[in-house]
Amino acid sequence: MLDLGPHASFILAAYGVTAVAIAGLVLVTVGDDLKQRNLLAALERQGIRRRSAAKPTAETPTPGTARPSAKKPALKRKTTPRPRKRKTPS
Repeated sequence: MLDLGPHASFILAAYGVTAVAIAGLVLVTVGDDLKQRNLLAALERQGIRRRSAAKPTAETPTPGTARPSAKKPALKRKTTPRPRKRKTPS
């Protein structure tokens, strides 16, 4: 076995605490994932769908196509004056 010296109990306890903490984080993460998947499945059973799964309708144009009746006026850009360069005496 490894010779950990006089601090062996502290070193082994630190490894043990770290292992327990990581295992706890993994269990919490897996449990939350299961909970969220069940919640999402319940919402989909009720007919509530994700926006990303929605099919485009006549009201919502597909990306890249322009709406012919709704033209927006061009936006005016606000410009800030640039600082003037100082002339250096030569």
